Amino acid sequence: MDASFTAEQDEIRRTLRELLTKRCGPERLRTALDSPAGHDPVLWTALADQLGLPGLALPEAYGGVGCTSTELALACEETGRFLAPSPLLATAVLVAPLVLAFGSESQRARLLPRVAAGSLTAALAVPGTALTTALTLTGDNDGEWAGGGRAGGVQARREGEDGWRLYGQVEQVLDGHSADLLLVAAHTGGFARSRILLFLVAGDAGGLVRTRQTALDATRPQARLELRDVEAELLGADDSPLVLRELSALGDTVAAVLAAEAVGAADRVVERTVQHVKQREQFGRAIGSFQAVKHRLADVYVQVQAAKSAAYYAAWAIGNGERVGGLALAQALEALRGAAAEGIQLHGGIGFTWEHEAHLYFKRAAGDELLFGPVHRLRAYAAEGAHLFESREVTV
Repeated sequence: MDASFTAEQDEIRRTLRELLTKRCGPERLRTALDSPAGHDPVLWTALADQLGLPGLALPEAYGGVGCTSTELALACEETGRFLAPSPLLATAVLVAPLVLAFGSESQRARLLPRVAAGSLTAALAVPGTALTTALTLTGDNDGEWAGGGRAGGVQARREGEDGWRLYGQVEQVLDGHSADLLLVAAHTGGFARSRILLFLVAGDAGGLVRTRQTALDATRPQARLELRDVEAELLGADDSPLVLRELSALGDTVAAVLAAEAVGAADRVVERTVQHVKQREQFGRAIGSFQAVKHRLADVYVQVQAAKSAAYYAAWAIGNGERVGGLALAQALEALRGAAAEGIQLHGGIGFTWEHEAHLYFKRAAGDELLFGPVHRLRAYAAEGAHLFESREVTV
């Protein structure tokens, strides 16, 4: 493994950091969070037009840049540093790869160029709170998360030759309140022949009710979707094993990207905390000169650097057939939680006020664990997959 970055990768990170420094400061961030969309459309347009970020990992044939998931992860490290609220995770990381891998040629040609251009945003709707299970991060992807054969989740009913109707409710859909397109995982076939299929639903479809929910982490807007006999289009072919396989394959990429995003946020917290302890004085000297403060920050720094190495390795390993994204995500979430907690403590009372940005990183750490963890389940499932705790007979 070559641990150094290419000139192209360094340029992506540098250019993106410069853009976000100018356009995603604390004041602009708060303004975006309070807007109906939950993000800044002007910033999203800039990310698409100037950097091609939504299509970074899409093939050039569909208007993308043609890079790999590694470049996408490195880009998300920079967006994580600034907690940049945008549809990038929902659109480019969760939905676009499924359309690319699973959609028909006509569906790919119709949707992916618009995604790459930033003119089409999308969201993945998985019933209940089982996104990590559907992506096989904390449990086996066996289809039970879609509500079973009798009730719950989202149900799909065939109408005519190619038509489908959906009904049900989905909670905690990232950017679901503002996405132009919804990719809904629904249950069909009844109890006897139950299977999971993916359906495309227009954001303005009749019978669709979308409600933005109050979330702990306002930088990740979430919505509740109510589908009341909504018209839908089947994504790809009627092949349930393929759906489950592609969702599982997507999970490791999502975990690697989220890990990179988390270490970017953690790195920023450490940076801002070091700046603060150099300026804040107690007993006539900067608190950063106290040995106890130095030790605490040193421990956090080591933890963040270790998580950063794990995240980089997970991003590199995607193209080499290794599935280590879950472990990298666990380490990154733990590092972010530790860095954010220390940042709050060392900033004192001001750290958790609305006027200071430290509390936003603390909420990102807690919110990500609720959405994509918790850490102990990520590690437990990875250990189970590696058969780490299986008993072995010893032959003498």
